[in-house]
Amino acid sequence: MKMLSSVNYSYWELKHYFDKFDYIVVGSGIVGLNVAFQLKKFNHKSKVLILEKGMLPSGASTKNAGFACFGSSSELLDDISSSGETLVWETVKMRWEGLKLLKKNLGEKNLAYQPLGGTEWFSSKLELEACLTELDFLNNSLKELLGINSTFKKNTNFVKAKMVGAIKNKYEGQLDTSLMMHKLLSIVRSQGVEILNNVEVNQLRSSNSGVQLETNVGVFKSKKCVVAINGFSSRLLKIKDVKPARAQVLVTKPIKNLKLKGAFHFDKGYYYFRNIDNRVLLGGARNMDFKTETTDKFELNPSIQKHLDDFLRTAILPGMPYEIDHRWCGIMGVGSEKKPIIEFVDDHILAAVRMGGMGVAIGSLVGLEAAKRIIRS
Repeated sequence: MKMLSSVNYSYWELKHYFDKFDYIVVGSGIVGLNVAFQLKKFNHKSKVLILEKGMLPSGASTKNAGFACFGSSSELLDDISSSGETLVWETVKMRWEGLKLLKKNLGEKNLAYQPLGGTEWFSSKLELEACLTELDFLNNSLKELLGINSTFKKNTNFVKAKMVGAIKNKYEGQLDTSLMMHKLLSIVRSQGVEILNNVEVNQLRSSNSGVQLETNVGVFKSKKCVVAINGFSSRLLKIKDVKPARAQVLVTKPIKNLKLKGAFHFDKGYYYFRNIDNRVLLGGARNMDFKTETTDKFELNPSIQKHLDDFLRTAILPGMPYEIDHRWCGIMGVGSEKKPIIEFVDDHILAAVRMGGMGVAIGSLVGLEAAKRIIRS
C-alpha cells in the first residue's frame, strides 16, 4: 500500500498529530469514546487519540434505535437454552451496570431518557404461554442478580388484531441516540482527547516499542492501542467469534395522535420499534435473511425492508394513515455468544468488540473495563 509522505504535513502537524501517543483508540463509537473518556479520567495527562474512518461513527452507535434495554423474556430464555445460565446472567449484569454507568456519566437529561419500559409482543399463544410459565424464574433470577423486583409482568399493551398478548419489562427505557453521542463527544473533547475523522486504519504493526497504525493519511504511533470497531474488527484483527451483522431500520413521518409509547420487541428481539418525535421507528427482521445481512456493507436490503413495511402496516399501525420518511442500516458485531470480547491481541493491542446489538446498554462498561486493562498492561 502506498503511504502518504510526511512532506504533505507541516512541522506543527507532524509534532502534534504524528508524534507518539500514549493511547490510540480505533473507532469513535460508544465503546471507543468511553475508552478514551476513562483513560483521561485515570490519567488526565495521558495523550489519547481517536481515529475514526467516517465523518460520523461508522458502525451502529449513531444508527441504533436508542433502546436502553437489557433483555426481553423470550430472548433471555432463548439465550439461556443456547448459552447456559451463567454466561447469560453475566452478560445481563454487564448490560444493567452499563446502563447505570451511561446515565451517571452523561445524565438522564442529556440522553432524553424515558423509563417507559420495554414491552414484548407475541403473535403465538404457545410462545406466550411458554414465556409466562417462566416469569417467576426470570423475576427471581433478576432479583438475586440485580436486586430488582417483579421485572417481567403480563401486559395488555398490544395490538389485538395481530397479537395474542405481551410481557413488559418495567425497568427498560429509551433515549435519544443523537443526544447521547453529542454529549459523549463533547465530554471527551473537553478532556483534551484528539479525534480525527475520515482516517481509516488499514494495518496495525506491533513491536517492543509500541504500535504503528498505517492509515489512508499516514502512520500514527502509540504505546498502546484499543480497537473498538465492533462489526468491522475482522478487517484489522484475527478474532474468531465476532462477525458483522447489518440491521435495517425505517422511521415514519410524524403521526397525529400517535398513542404508541415505549420500547417494543417482537420475535425474540429480532424486531424492535418505539415512538420518537411522534413517529414510529422500526428496525430488525435480520432473521429473515441472515446470510445477506452478515456483512459490513452499508446497503438497504429490499426484502427485509418489505418485511418491516408489512409488520408496520399490519401489526403496529393497522388501519392508520402514515408515510415512511427515511430508511437506513447499521452494522453491529455479533458472535455465538452475546458477552462482549475484551481481550489482548498482543502485548500492546486490546480488542473491545462484539456488543451483540446491545451497545447502548453495555458500551459504557466495556469502555471502562477496556481502559482498566490497557492501563494495567
